[in-house]
Amino acid sequence: MTVTHTAAGGASGAAGSAGDPALRSATADRQRHRPAAWQRLLRGREEAPAWERPALLALLAAAAVTYLVGLGSSGWANSFYSAAVQAGSVSWKAFLFGSSDGGNSITVDKPPASLWVMALSVRIFGLSSWSVLVPQALLGVATTGVLCAAVRRHCSAGAALLSGVVLLLTPVAALMFRFNNPDALLVLLMTLAAHTVLRDLEDGRTRWLLAAGALVGLGFLTKQLQVFLVLPALGLTHLLFSPRRVGTRVLQLLAAGAALLVSAGWWVALVELWPASSRPYTGGSTDNSFLGLTLGYNGLGRLTGEETGSVGGGGGGGTGTWGETGTTRLFTAEFGGQVAWLLPAALVLGVVALVLLRRRPRSDGQRAQVVLWLTWLVVTALTFSFMSGIIHGYYTVALAPAVAALVGVGASLLWRERARPLALGTLAVATAGTAVWSFVLLSRSSDFLPWLSWLVLVAGVLAAVGLIATALRPSLTRVVAGVALAASLAGPLAYTAQTVSTAHTGSIVSAGPTVAGAMGGPRGGGGRGGVGGFPGGQTGTAPGGTGTTTTPGAAGGAVAGRTGGPGGGMGGLLNGSSPSASLVALLEADASSYTWVAATVGSNNAAGYQLATQQPVMPIGGFNGTDASPTLAQFQAWVAQGRIHYFVPGSTGGEDQGTAAQITAWVEQTFTAQTVGSTTVYDLTSAS
Repeated sequence: MTVTHTAAGGASGAAGSAGDPALRSATADRQRHRPAAWQRLLRGREEAPAWERPALLALLAAAAVTYLVGLGSSGWANSFYSAAVQAGSVSWKAFLFGSSDGGNSITVDKPPASLWVMALSVRIFGLSSWSVLVPQALLGVATTGVLCAAVRRHCSAGAALLSGVVLLLTPVAALMFRFNNPDALLVLLMTLAAHTVLRDLEDGRTRWLLAAGALVGLGFLTKQLQVFLVLPALGLTHLLFSPRRVGTRVLQLLAAGAALLVSAGWWVALVELWPASSRPYTGGSTDNSFLGLTLGYNGLGRLTGEETGSVGGGGGGGTGTWGETGTTRLFTAEFGGQVAWLLPAALVLGVVALVLLRRRPRSDGQRAQVVLWLTWLVVTALTFSFMSGIIHGYYTVALAPAVAALVGVGASLLWRERARPLALGTLAVATAGTAVWSFVLLSRSSDFLPWLSWLVLVAGVLAAVGLIATALRPSLTRVVAGVALAASLAGPLAYTAQTVSTAHTGSIVSAGPTVAGAMGGPRGGGGRGGVGGFPGGQTGTAPGGTGTTTTPGAAGGAVAGRTGGPGGGMGGLLNGSSPSASLVALLEADASSYTWVAATVGSNNAAGYQLATQQPVMPIGGFNGTDASPTLAQFQAWVAQGRIHYFVPGSTGGEDQGTAAQITAWVEQTFTAQTVGSTTVYDLTSAS
């Protein structure tokens, strides 16, 4: 008798065994000797080496420690998003739209998927830095596990674990998985999509392509068009390596596109069809349209540098506010230390791996792995290298899974084929090249572990020579491999450790120590042209603290700012205000009687007040004070209805124009100023 091991067949098999003593005995014996659930978790698949599952669990534990320990030191991190999380935790309408405030005047300039994850955490555990940031850390642990699982589908356990280690030691990954920007969820969704496509190669079932499309759609609801950078890799891998016929492959790809449209389109349609008069203004847009935001500020504008309504375009021509474009961009001071430590090695290992695998059958899974990750890396890297619009160093976290997977898959394959001169020579060149490149990157921070750069250089070069020597002395193989691996990972390990041990706050952050010529910094400050390339900078207390914020002007002079708000320039773009205790008490008084306890210019100014009071604060003009929300007429109507209690003046980004300037002028002419601590406020319920 044959027992069919399917969900349906299991019942019939069990029924058959009831009348067959021999089969019943065999079934009982299998059940008796079947490992318990916790044993299966520890051991993994039966054919796996005994060390694989314990090593994977140790890696995930290391990821959890890396991303969770000391997480609260960053306070509200990016207070722009933390305020939106707070709003979504008290208002389901704000949750749905991704509003900056519980009064639903305006949304953040991104779709809300990443906010949903954090807002649900805050609804369960209450508002705190930990409840906002812990979901991000857990997304990082999940991404590490998914990447290992994706690589393991067609490659060795060693390749999978090395991929996970490289991801864990990528500085920008440590930064983003401990921060509340949308990038953490975006990277997880892209990695999951890659995993489902690789799973599709095993049986060609359409459901895996549908899942990949749905995951990309969720990625669109996380950070709009950036997720589409992985589509060429996913589509090409499916078309080249799926076991199905060509026509079926094409139809499956079309079905995946439909799944993507449904996964993302329901929310886009809801926003576009919802009456504009009863939903929040779409932040970052010029026409109160999410489609306009997608195609403009967060879309083609990022490529061309013409982001209408943004904080500054690129200017084109190869240079601009956001730096030079070109093939070397990712290796500059702004980006190199974030993700590029092993980028050259990943490219070399990937290309040589394809050469070694060229004679494999069409459906070979290992070659499919290399094609997928290499296409992901090349398309994303070229886009980042040549886009003229807004770009920050932390965007490069989107490269981290591809770099990590190529290093793991490529190094493992070449090590297994090291008897071939091409494989062994490539490993030696990659080791020496990585050591030299790490020396360059470490030397850019002259006061950061100056001895490490020389140690890495010497160890890496010696390891490269040793790899060649192993052809004659195989007994040295393991020792040399260990030295090569240590030399290659020492630099990113040091940068990652520095990143984890440093608090990061503000809208522009970067991993690792301060590097001369870079735009960002550990706390969003320092670098070329002031903070983040803006004309001014900002120093001050952490979110939720007290004290006076000081903003250096473009000419280098310090301008004393109000307590709880930047004094001028564009420093207010970078972090939330820090209201004094007396101002918080004033705003909290009789707060339930108003839709907004206060209004101020700019989302980051509003964020500090909102997080301190946990009451809605209207961010006039959105992120940088230039959005047409609200109009002067709308603001006047809301004041007449008694919906706004106070107005706190704030910076308009150095431009005396737009609705923010009009509203400020009207308030100053109509109401009487009072001083609370060192902050000027206007009571909008009492006209002068």
